[in-house]
Amino acid sequence: MKSLFLAPALAFLLITPLLAQTPAPAAPAATEGKRIYLPADFTQFAPRTALDMLNRVPGFSIKQESLERGLGEASGNVVINGQRISGKSNDVITELGRIPAGNVERIEIVEGETLDIPGLTGQVANVIVRSTGISGQWSYRPEFRSYYADPLFTRFDISVSGTRGPVQYTLGLDNRGNRSGAGGPTWLSNESGTIIETRDEEWRGNSEQPRLSGRFVYDGPGSSVGNLNLSYSRFYFDYLETGTRLGTRSGDHTRRVTSDENGYRFEAGGDYEFELGPGRMKLIALSRGWSYPSETTVVNQFANGTTSGSRSSWDGDEGETIGRGEYRWKRGAAEWQISGEGAFNKLDGISRLFTMRDDGSFGEIPLPGGGAKVEEDRYELMGSYGRPLSVALTMKVSAGGEYSQLAQVGAGGTTRTFWRPKGEASAAWKISPRSDLSAKLARRVGQLNFFDFLASSDVANERERAANPNLVPEQSWELDVEGTRSLASWGRTTLRVYGRLIDDIIDYIPIDGVGQAPGNLDQATVYGIQTRNTINLDPLGWRGARLDASAVWQGSRVEDPLTGVERPISGSLQEGFSLALRHDVPSTDWAWGTGYSYQRNALSYRLTEVGRQWEGPVWGEVYLEHKNIRGMTVRAGWYNLLAADSMWDRTVHAGWRTDPVDFVEKRDRQIGPIFSFAVRGKF
Repeated sequence: MKSLFLAPALAFLLITPLLAQTPAPAAPAATEGKRIYLPADFTQFAPRTALDMLNRVPGFSIKQESLERGLGEASGNVVINGQRISGKSNDVITELGRIPAGNVERIEIVEGETLDIPGLTGQVANVIVRSTGISGQWSYRPEFRSYYADPLFTRFDISVSGTRGPVQYTLGLDNRGNRSGAGGPTWLSNESGTIIETRDEEWRGNSEQPRLSGRFVYDGPGSSVGNLNLSYSRFYFDYLETGTRLGTRSGDHTRRVTSDENGYRFEAGGDYEFELGPGRMKLIALSRGWSYPSETTVVNQFANGTTSGSRSSWDGDEGETIGRGEYRWKRGAAEWQISGEGAFNKLDGISRLFTMRDDGSFGEIPLPGGGAKVEEDRYELMGSYGRPLSVALTMKVSAGGEYSQLAQVGAGGTTRTFWRPKGEASAAWKISPRSDLSAKLARRVGQLNFFDFLASSDVANERERAANPNLVPEQSWELDVEGTRSLASWGRTTLRVYGRLIDDIIDYIPIDGVGQAPGNLDQATVYGIQTRNTINLDPLGWRGARLDASAVWQGSRVEDPLTGVERPISGSLQEGFSLALRHDVPSTDWAWGTGYSYQRNALSYRLTEVGRQWEGPVWGEVYLEHKNIRGMTVRAGWYNLLAADSMWDRTVHAGWRTDPVDFVEKRDRQIGPIFSFAVRGKF
């Protein structure tokens, strides 16, 4: 393991620094506890978008809003013009990537507790944007893999931003296309280690996700302001796996797996904020829905001429509708807010299972619990209060509760009602001009995956899952403490310590003594430490060079529902690091960089097997960039520099994990080098 962490350092030592004599970039301005970055601070990087600029802020890492129940309080760390985005599909990274750099007036890094948005804590970026006239930008990013995968020619993004009267708008069209693939050997052995089957297989997956979106900001009468976010996307996925299997376990045969998925997603969300009495009222509404019908077919052709096969399919419609109101006001130095929210979620879906007949056609077989309609109605009421306790110390507290009704029709359905308390308390302390400390304690309620209520069959990996109509959302106590320190001209460092005490955690549990399905366990704990660091290398004489490094270590505990022995949470993060070096060569338009990352997760547990599926161990990349070729930014990159593979080690038992071993599977599939080319411009 030590060699994995030494790899980035070794690569760094092999790079010959390009030295130049240019002044170090100026430190950001500081105003009332804010770190303020102006467009001039990013000139050497020639940014195209607000995202490019924010990614160059020392020590800052973008955190997306988590997909919590309804909208709830803020959970990300980026706001635009002091406002969070009232939506779920329109993520902040996409929005920042569509804001031209020329429209950014400044970026303010502040403590979340100082903003009048409940839920924000720690370092938060407030991107101040002003739009005049019409501007557009585009990007095209083809990708090529050396083995197994088809070339990608369809990944692009184009957007237009402008102002018409009191409305600022951004219209975008993009396609998040992707190509993937891997191939190589797999070995199956019995409990004593004797090889009982060898496999040679390869697969490729092609996906397309075209999306049309629009964001509109209305500068209303007086100080009122409105936002409207619209998006519609399609999704297409095509998977093919072929291979041969030789051995005594199932007999010599060829195997072909095909999977097709296609569907849509839409979202319409908006808000309107205006003065009302002594404070301001904000009304928010959102509606979204999605459907991704899919079908997977497995066909085995044996050496004796016989054929067998199976097929599984899924079809369903999911939707969410939310209405929310927030009223906030100030009294002296204190800020108050009352919010109410109603959210309505639904799933109407069905899983089906088929087996191949003698004539090659497929006939349906019963799948108990495969079809059901699940609905949840939720109502939330919260109050928050925040104020500075001193020049250097600010606090914020919120409290309230949630009432919900969860109903299922079909698959042993039932109707249940719940009342759950929610809230959080946070504080930010300006220890010194160079050091900040924030802490937050929160009580949260998690979001259910309604698909977990239904039975399903994974014919490709020979797994089945029973229905469980008794699922409830996870609840947790969460403690986060984060400290940041300026290293002056050297950069910035951040250290975060966190812990979670989770009730009703979802894991696989026995169902009716013979099946398994996602279900609730009593308790689990999570604890970890994370660090993010930005090191400018200018003080060493390497002008224009910067090193970004992050590392995380995490532990967890849960009582296994089968053995009663404590173990890590299934598939949870255990450790990881990333290291990125970028050099913007002074007095030129050239830049180059290299990066490395590693992540290890805990074993994944089901009642009949345990294993780990991952890609790695270490991913590496190197790229070369020119920031002005006829006004365009052009980058060429070589990814998977260290030959990361796709691997799966699992032990499958002849019953529960307490029964004898059926087989041990070890997979090592080659991914190969990945070459990417990106062109970005404006119009």
